[in-house]
Amino acid sequence: MRFRRFPGHDRRDQAGPEASESPSREPEVVKIDAQQLSELSAAFAAPRWLRDIGIAAWLLFGLAALAVGMVGLLAATSEIVQPVIGGLVVATVTVPVVTWLQGRGVPRAVGAFFVLLGLMVLGALIVLLVIGGITSQADTIQANATSAADKVEGWLKDLGLSNSGASSAKDSTETATSATISTLVNGVVTAVGGIASLAFALSFATLSVFFLLKDGPSMRAWVDRHLGAPQAVAQTITGEVIISLRRYFGGVSIVAGFNAAVVGVAALLLDVPLAGTIAVVTFVTAYIPYIGAVVSGFFAVVIALGAEGTTTAAIMLVVVLLANGMLQQVVQPIAFGATLDLNPLVVLVVSIGAGCLFGMVGLVLAAPLTSAVVHISAELARARAAAKGAEARPPPPEAGEAATVP
Repeated sequence: MRFRRFPGHDRRDQAGPEASESPSREPEVVKIDAQQLSELSAAFAAPRWLRDIGIAAWLLFGLAALAVGMVGLLAATSEIVQPVIGGLVVATVTVPVVTWLQGRGVPRAVGAFFVLLGLMVLGALIVLLVIGGITSQADTIQANATSAADKVEGWLKDLGLSNSGASSAKDSTETATSATISTLVNGVVTAVGGIASLAFALSFATLSVFFLLKDGPSMRAWVDRHLGAPQAVAQTITGEVIISLRRYFGGVSIVAGFNAAVVGVAALLLDVPLAGTIAVVTFVTAYIPYIGAVVSGFFAVVIALGAEGTTTAAIMLVVVLLANGMLQQVVQPIAFGATLDLNPLVVLVVSIGAGCLFGMVGLVLAAPLTSAVVHISAELARARAAAKGAEARPPPPEAGEAATVP
């Protein structure tokens, strides 16, 4: 690399105007090598660590802006998005039934209709059991909760707590129980803003389930083509998401049924009132990771304490802890298989974080989607390793070519 010296920067330029104006004189060229050129190009550049921090900061800012935008968009379109997402989850879990019927000669549209009809009947039964059952027994539940709160207040006074502190604890117990009942009874109805919105949401969810069941394969093929990745990679991504959702919610249903049976039978044997309601609450709340177990366990123990006393409540607490702890650890691997492959602490953190950002949808979908991301990363890593191994291996000798012996 060469640079020209300009007049005024050379000693010979000081000889006078005659020397500088000589047409035969050419400017002197400074020669530098490649290393000096590299050093010169980086003379006024920011340090590498500062550039890395700047790029990372802009990436984080972009992710934060994307998250805020998504939260705002979901909040603005929640009456449409939430039913569609719910329909997507239901369709993903039940689409194997439609595929099985199609393999038996039933047209896919007809199979989708029959599966949708069965889901509507099942959903109506669950709503009647949850809302109707709890509403009809709300007075009994509230009376037992009040009795349990009085006993808690007496215990705290016996332990030396002041009257104001004991009363505060009693009020907290009653408030928590009332909030639990209100959430279970009114949450489904008021979550979408009234009966008209509820009918609108149910219509959207029903249509979403039907069309996803009927046209699911073609929709997935369209997503694979427009995902911006090679076909094999796109199929791996969508396949892992579908498998994770299907196995997760199928496993949750099995675990929820097991927990509901254990807690309900225990309540029946201990002569705790509302055993059926306790079982239904345990089943429904099991779909909310960790938080659901706390809510249902608190509900069962408070009813047992108010109706039967301390000993029965203690036994019910042990049963709840066993159902959601040791016994669940036996059933959960069988129900989930290798679906989650996540540490329980990771599941708790991502569920709470997604719930804070995206509400109930994030709370329910955080665990299976995180699991899908983990499995997709593992599959792509194995594919990259296999491709690198294939490149490293020498090509096989052509036919008729003699093998060389070193």
